[in-house]
Parts: sequence; structure tokens; C-alpha cells
Amino acid sequence: MSTVLLVDGYNIIGAWPQLVRLKDQGDMEGAREQLVRDLIDFSHFRGWEVVVVFDAYGTTQALVREEAAGGLQIFYTAQFQTADTFIEQYSLELLRSGCEKLWVATSDRAQQILVQAQGAYIFSAERLGQEVHRAQREQQQHRSEKHSRKGRTLADRLDPKTRAQLLKLQQQLP
Repeated sequence: MSTVLLVDGYNIIGAWPQLVRLKDQGDMEGAREQLVRDLIDFSHFRGWEVVVVFDAYGTTQALVREEAAGGLQIFYTAQFQTADTFIEQYSLELLRSGCEKLWVATSDRAQQILVQAQGAYIFSAERLGQEVHRAQREQQQHRSEKHSRKGRTLADRLDPKTRAQLLKLQQQLP
């Protein structure tokens, strides 16, 4: 396990403007889905494992673990368990099990101090947002460069065998 990003989901939703808008419009599910999509892309681009934790405090359910596309893990805490307590316990477990680098994303100052004392690195919600946006820009730039490197003519897009056959036919023309 190389680098892991452990995210306090509702803390991030409450801080990123586009997610706050969804939440304020009563679309908490949409906000969670958008956060997960952004983190899947970030995970793929950076090569990090990502774990997102959402409070289920006050419900009667047990701890729920889901796996999203790309291996991103989502945890919904159990009854009477907050995301903070789950993150504190899970971060210690990850670090003890050999996680080389653990990042925890939260703007909760008390939580930041505690997980830093355990040996984790910190992203505030704002800093994580900046990192996610930077990764999105780098991905976009990479795609643009890859697309612009491709030839602009049909012949440039053909596989070498087909191109050779067409050149041979062209040479046979009067």
C-alpha cells in the first residue's frame, strides 16, 4: 500500500462551492456522487488509493463499505459513530499496517492535529479542492497534447500497413 487518501466526505461537501450548491438545493446524493467522481479521477491520475467516509450517525445501520469504480472505497459509519472517530481509528490502522504515505482530507482542526500526531499528512478541504482541480487541468492538458500530436490527415491516422498499401496504390496511378 503506497499512498492512501482518506477523505471526510461531508466535511468536503460542506466546503467545496459546487458541492455546497447541490447540498443547498436538497441534492445531497448528487453532491456525494460528484465528490466520488472527482476523487475517482484524482485517484487514477495520481495513482493513490482513496477512501471516502460519510457519517451515518443517528441511523440504525451497521458500518457499510462500498467499492466505487476504480477501486475507490466508500464507508458509511455505523450507528453512533461519526466520520471523525472512524477516520481516527482507520488512519491509525492503515499506518500500522504499512501504509507508506497517508493523507487525510478534512478542515476539522482537532482531527487534523490528531491524525498528524499519528503520522498522517493533511489536506484541508480547500487544499484538496486545489489539488483535484490541478489534477483535472493536468489531465486535460495531457489529453490535448496527446490529441494534437496525432496527425491531422487521414493518412496520419492510418495504421502503417494500410498506409503502405495506399502509398503503393498511389504510385501505380498514372
